[in-house]
Amino acid sequence: MAVRLPRPRRFDVYAATAGLLGGLLLWAIGLAVRPPDGPGVLFPGRWPLLVPLAVTAGCELLRRSAPRAGLLTGTAALAADTLTQGSLVTVIMYTDLMYAAVLYGPPSSARRIPWITGLLTVAGTIVPYALWRVPEALLIGVAVGIVSFGPASTGLIVRNHREAADAARLRAEQTALLAETDRVQAVTAERSRMARELHDVVAGHLSAIAIHSTAALSLDDAATTRRALGVIRENSVEGLAEMRRLIGLLRDSGGDTEPAAAPTLEGLGALVDGARANGLDVSLEAAPGGPVPAPVGMAAYRIVQESLTNALKHASRGPVRVRLGRREDVLCVRVTSAYGDHDAPRAPGSGAGLVGMRERAALLRGTFAAGPEPTADGRIWAVHATLPLTEGDFA
Repeated sequence: MAVRLPRPRRFDVYAATAGLLGGLLLWAIGLAVRPPDGPGVLFPGRWPLLVPLAVTAGCELLRRSAPRAGLLTGTAALAADTLTQGSLVTVIMYTDLMYAAVLYGPPSSARRIPWITGLLTVAGTIVPYALWRVPEALLIGVAVGIVSFGPASTGLIVRNHREAADAARLRAEQTALLAETDRVQAVTAERSRMARELHDVVAGHLSAIAIHSTAALSLDDAATTRRALGVIRENSVEGLAEMRRLIGLLRDSGGDTEPAAAPTLEGLGALVDGARANGLDVSLEAAPGGPVPAPVGMAAYRIVQESLTNALKHASRGPVRVRLGRREDVLCVRVTSAYGDHDAPRAPGSGAGLVGMRERAALLRGTFAAGPEPTADGRIWAVHATLPLTEGDFA
C-alpha cells in the first residue's frame, strides 16, 4: 500500500520554490560557504551541493503539514551539507524548518526542541573550546545557536503569543455567551413575573364574577339581580381586556414561589417611603391623570422600583426624583439620580434590572432609555419610559 504524503500549503510551496531557485542562483555563480580544501569538506566541487539543497527545499513543503518529519529530514540534509562546500540557502531553509517545527508542531515538540537546541548550543561552545583551547572555537557554538536555538526560541515565543491570543479570544466569546444567557434569563424572568401579576388581576375579575353570579342566582330580587349583573358585566369586560394584554407573555409554570399581590401606582408612596428609610433623598411627583390599565400600572411601578434599587446601589450622594405624568394617552415615567464619583464602594450589578425594565416597556409597545445626562451643576443618571395607555397599543 502506497504511503500518501500530506498535501503542502500554498505558502510552503512558494517558500520551497524560492529557496530552491535562490540556491541554484548561488550555485550557478559558484558561491559556497567553505573553500574546496577547507576542514571537514569530504565532497568538494559544485555538484555535491545540489543534493542537500534539493532535499531541504523538499522539506520546506512539509513545514506545516508535517513539521517534525520535515525537521528530521532537513537535519540529515544539513549534516550532509556540512560534508560539502556548503550552501548558504540550505542553512537558511533549515532555520525556517526549525522555526516551523516549534510553531506548527505538536505541543510536545514545541517544549522539547528549544531545550535540545539550547543544550546543543552549550555543548557546541564548551566542547570545541575544551579540545582546541583557542577563542575561535567558540564560534562553533555561536553558529549552532544561530542555526538551531535562535529559530526554535523565536518559534516558541510566537506560539506562546498565539496561544495567549486564542485563549483571550475564547474567554471573550465565553463572556459574551454568558452575558447573552443572563440577558435571556432576565427577559424570561421578567415576562414570567408580568404574566403572574396579570394572572392575579384577571383572577380577581373572575372571582368577582363568580361571587356576584352566585348572588344573582340565590336571591329572588330584581333590583339585586340587576346590580349583580352590572357588576358581572363590568368585571367580565375588564377581565377580557386584561386577557387580551396577557397574550404573548410567557409564564413560568415551573415556578415554586407563590405569586405576590400585583403592585399598582397607589403603592408608589409606600415604595418611596421605603427608599427614604434606606437613606435615599427621594421626591415623588405622580399625576397619572386618572385610572390606567393594570399592565401599565404594574410596569410603571416595577420601573420605579428597579430605578430606586439601582440608585440605592450605584448612585452618588444627591437627590432622587420620581416623576409620573400623562401626555397624549401615554404615561411618562422618569427617575433621575446623581451620577459621578461614588463615596462608598459600588454594589456589583449584572445589568438584569435594565434588561427587565426595557422588556416591560417593549411588551407594552412603549419606549425605554437609561443613561447619563448633562445638567447645569453636573451629570445625572436618568431612566425614562413611555407606556401607551390606549387599548389598541396593546394588541
